[in-house]
Amino acid sequence: MSTGLAQQIIGCEACGLAQHASSREGPLKCMRCGSSMEFRKSNSINRTWALVIAAYVLIIPANLMPVMATGSLFGTERDTIFSGVVFLWTSNSQVLALILFCASIVIPFAKLFSLTFLLISVQRRSTWKPRFRAKLYRIVEAIGRWSMIDVYVATMLTALVQFGNMMSIRAGLGAIAFATVVVLTIFAARSFDPRLIWDAADRTNNNEKMRN
Repeated sequence: MSTGLAQQIIGCEACGLAQHASSREGPLKCMRCGSSMEFRKSNSINRTWALVIAAYVLIIPANLMPVMATGSLFGTERDTIFSGVVFLWTSNSQVLALILFCASIVIPFAKLFSLTFLLISVQRRSTWKPRFRAKLYRIVEAIGRWSMIDVYVATMLTALVQFGNMMSIRAGLGAIAFATVVVLTIFAARSFDPRLIWDAADRTNNNEKMRN
């Protein structure tokens, strides 16, 4: 297995063009779009760890604090993400309950666990199934934005449902924490350099060639 780094090939993150960079001098620029390029993102692991840890800290209040406060003549009701899932399930809206559960609970935790696994495997220079880990990263990067469904619902209801003293809906602190978690995980996925997954495989191949 020969990596792009070993062949001095670099891909532009803006337009995706793969190009040779061995004979160039100074800062690398994409030949097609002119964007700056680098073989590996600087401080990728440290930045990703910082964002992931911050997301782990905030995901606790995001799930325990109310994401929505509904006020009416009968009082104020505060709903967390999980209580919203339970309400939809008991209201014969099982499909919506499953969508909300997956988008607001399963996906954020899965993203954090996946990023943690990728970071640990890269730091340990693991050579275990690099293709699988690269695909896992692509999935994490692609599905992260769908976790914002809870925030979208709370925002739309807050804007639309305001009937003076009769009824009002306001976003709770849990929604702010949850939105921050989603943004942090998106930034964490962007700051992680998936090319690091292949570096260990490249070093292993070089060692085998030297032995032979």
